[in-house]
Amino acid sequence: MTSHGPRPGPTNSLVDVPGLRVGHHERSGDGWMSGTTVVLVGEDGATAGVDVRGGAPATRETDLLDPLNVVERVHALTLSGGSAFGLAAADGVMARLEARGIGVKVATPPRVGAAASSAPPAATVPIVPTAAIFDLGRGGDLSKRPDPGFGAAAFDAAEDAGPGDVPGMGAVGGGAGAVAGGLKGAVGSASAVLGDGATVAALVVVNSAGSTLDPATGQLYGARFGLGEEFAQLRAPTPQEVAAHRSAVGSELTTLNTSIAVVATDARLSKAQCTKLAGIGHDGFARAIRPVHTMVDGDTVFAVATGGRPEPEPVELHHLLTAAADCVSRAVAHGMLAATSVTTEVGIWDSYRDRFPSALADG
Repeated sequence: MTSHGPRPGPTNSLVDVPGLRVGHHERSGDGWMSGTTVVLVGEDGATAGVDVRGGAPATRETDLLDPLNVVERVHALTLSGGSAFGLAAADGVMARLEARGIGVKVATPPRVGAAASSAPPAATVPIVPTAAIFDLGRGGDLSKRPDPGFGAAAFDAAEDAGPGDVPGMGAVGGGAGAVAGGLKGAVGSASAVLGDGATVAALVVVNSAGSTLDPATGQLYGARFGLGEEFAQLRAPTPQEVAAHRSAVGSELTTLNTSIAVVATDARLSKAQCTKLAGIGHDGFARAIRPVHTMVDGDTVFAVATGGRPEPEPVELHHLLTAAADCVSRAVAHGMLAATSVTTEVGIWDSYRDRFPSALADG
């Protein structure tokens, strides 16, 4: 293995892992402020794992990813707003995959009577693990949350994306209704190419009770882990902006939370190794959000391995896991920088850029 360190991939996003595509669908205005993100992993699926650490998760098909359980590969991942209601977005993703014949082939009960001699048809069951953030009512209407149509639309957007098309970041898809530590939350992404040529990347939806910035300085925690000049445009904000932020945010705990992420690599990993990769991804959350994994968050990390490269040696796996955690932290910072301020009938959420204009060289 060569000695040079990791560098960002060509797009510095999840799609730097070959074979992955990302699509978003969201609605805003008229009581809406929510959406859905879908990650497609290819027709053959990808090995996957999950680690759920928040105290209030909204998830679907996570038990299936336990290494002790039977299914080895997933066919898509869904990250949605809408709390437990938003898990219904996965129905639309499953329907799209089923129509394309993508999923686990499962034998149906044998026929009886006159048709008993003919073979029973096989059912196609797509495996679509899903997690949702709590953003109910942020747009003003509690009834306006993602449904199967959101999942289908996000699937279509992902399917239409060309190889390497950079996924949208900011208040898009599952991050449309996100708020992080009193600021507008968002979707963010980052990637790293390692010395052995393997790629690891992360996509996050930041919707945390905890803050993504140091309250004493106003600087984003996740930016400390930037590669090279990745965050060279950032400056320490003025003391006046920092003081104004502390006054605006206060110390009251919100209950509309949960950050979720997908960590991916092109290395060949087992289901157990993917579960470890997901767990290490939470270290990235812990370095970029404080506090994290609270009883009012449902923080969840999925991990997928597409297997286009060989299984890593132990030292290579160590470097891959290290880079994965940093990708999550960097993705949180990129999400906060991509967010835009939002006003609805029930609240105003400033973006990091608008709250701290002096922090950016172009501000």
